Amino acid sequence: MNDLRPSHLDLQAIAKQTMLEHGFEPDFPSQVSQQVAELKAHPPEVVACNNVCDLRNLPWSSIDNDTSRDLDQIEVAERLPNGDVKVLIGIADVDAFVPRGSPIDDHAAKETTTVYTGVRNFPMLPEELSTGITSLLESQDRLSIVIEFVTGKNGCVNSSNVYQAVVRNKAQLTYWFELVW
Repeated sequence: MNDLRPSHLDLQAIAKQTMLEHGFEPDFPSQVSQQVAELKAHPPEVVACNNVCDLRNLPWSSIDNDTSRDLDQIEVAERLPNGDVKVLIGIADVDAFVPRGSPIDDHAAKETTTVYTGVRNFPMLPEELSTGITSLLESQDRLSIVIEFVTGKNGCVNSSNVYQAVVRNKAQLTYWFELVW
């Protein structure tokens, strides 16, 4: 009997073809590479001034797997003297580096998310941004959008604010799971 199954399947090629069939652009256009090169050559300044708060002194941390360099969120919380809790969440401020309507912005708007497959990841943003100049890497000064809110003892939000800040991740924490049988 003749076996018609292929002897080798290129799973990465299949994943890419599936992305294309579902309307994604798995490869970055050449204009994106040009914009990345320009950003690397002339990155925006990361400084606190005018409407950009300096929150580098807070004990920010990220939580992700131990090898991740794509850190897009950090957090810190503190109990206030009256018992309320102030929570701050910092989100990597990619917008400070990527103007609206630019090649990177257009590609990210079309893709809307990074697609993770078992054989390959198809990133929304170039890795030079997501794991480099905008990533909230440990011990690096970075621009972020901060969502700040205060909750009372009853769990209700008493106040909230959103603003831009310079932050510094003090600890890259990792997920830890323990299976108990």
